[in-house]
Amino acid sequence: MITFSVSLLALLVGYLLYGRFIERVFGPDERVTPAVRKADGIDYIVLPSWKIFMIQFLNIAGTGPIFGAIMGAKFGPAAYLWIVFGCIFAGATHDYLSGMLSMRNDGAGLPELIGKYLGKATKSLMLVFTVLLLIMVGTVFVYSPAEILHNIYGSTMMWIIIIFCYYIIATMLPIDKIIGKVYPLFAFSLLFMAAALMVMLFVKWPSLPELWTHFENMGFQASEKWTDQLFPCLFITIACGAISGFHATQSPLMARCLKSEKMGRPIFYGAMITEGVVALIWATVSMYFFYNDGTPGYEAMQVESGFSTSAPAVVNLICNDWLGVFGGILAMLGVVAAPITSGDTAFRSGRLIVADWLKMDQRPIPKRLLICVPMFLCSIAMLVWQIENPDGFNTIWQYFGWSNQALSVFTLWTLTVYLVREKKPFLVALIPALFMTTVCTTFLFISKQAFHLPEPVAYGLGALCFLVALVWFVLWYRRETA
Repeated sequence: MITFSVSLLALLVGYLLYGRFIERVFGPDERVTPAVRKADGIDYIVLPSWKIFMIQFLNIAGTGPIFGAIMGAKFGPAAYLWIVFGCIFAGATHDYLSGMLSMRNDGAGLPELIGKYLGKATKSLMLVFTVLLLIMVGTVFVYSPAEILHNIYGSTMMWIIIIFCYYIIATMLPIDKIIGKVYPLFAFSLLFMAAALMVMLFVKWPSLPELWTHFENMGFQASEKWTDQLFPCLFITIACGAISGFHATQSPLMARCLKSEKMGRPIFYGAMITEGVVALIWATVSMYFFYNDGTPGYEAMQVESGFSTSAPAVVNLICNDWLGVFGGILAMLGVVAAPITSGDTAFRSGRLIVADWLKMDQRPIPKRLLICVPMFLCSIAMLVWQIENPDGFNTIWQYFGWSNQALSVFTLWTLTVYLVREKKPFLVALIPALFMTTVCTTFLFISKQAFHLPEPVAYGLGALCFLVALVWFVLWYRRETA
């Protein structure tokens, strides 16, 4: 619990100090924002800052800081380091700079920004990559809540149809009609659940592994089935609580709703730090479940479960045991509502990205349909395959996880190029870009879902990719500043 307490304090200090430093690096000013200059009543709408924060938080969070933290906690206290340092120096920096850069470019989507700073060829590649990732997000976040809801009432197919109908409505309507009204409520429930669990942690004060006594991969000791390497698997498993490329596709939605650039730090940097706090709480709760000294939490609760218990099951067990009936309701809101809301904003982001590429005005409803219908058809086809394939969900989720972090790599390199050209301190983006490049390439070489090379070869190739990226940047930097 000492590591947890210090980590919480570190995230707060990170927001106050490093967050302010990153704000000064970018330099927000009093210029008119896209929400005012391009107001269209659909996507460009000025919203209250508190509402934008709640929407941004829910957009980027979903179930990521819950499920990812639960799975990442199996590695042990090393997860704390990644959540804290990843969130402060990589994730929140990534979210703030990408959100603010979008504002400076009329609320442009991620592929537009990548094209401007990394070239047209990269833009074309990332346009397809990003839209496919967003469709995957929407598809995954249809199936998982439908599977949970059908255990309460009805069939999986019935809930899939209901959720899809909601997606269509939410994607098509102006952002202030459903998203602006419903999301703050769901975000509040997610935050309230996390706060209640944090209070229970301090009340119980369980004896948990500390960073200085259990820095190794504890998963190897707990289960022979848990054989993922600490590096790079921890950094892929915990994404939304540390850094996530998906966030850069969501920030432009709120960049089109901010009245002042100076609200960027609490909205973009602050929402990511808040997500880091949620991930930290769930990682600690999960360590109680898996590693409570003497008797693991699941034994203390007298339930038949163990180290391999699924993330949704851990959520329900902990909330019901610690928070009672009300906690169970909150768990349901978090596990069901959060992925649904992330799914509909994924489709909305996809619509806006394609609209930007086609230069298509989104005020007429037929033009919105022209983009949305093909996306929904692709998602339905992916969903049908997922349902028919017994391992379909896991397969899509694994590709989503790696794609998510790979997208953060392209975003970080975009931000690095921007900072260099603006003669600003570029190391704040370059160091995370090099690190995440190494993580993603090493995972590609070592993962069973990709090349699955022997560890020495995989790590060697990952190091080589780091050197290639560093040399490429140095050569480009010399030409750029000559």
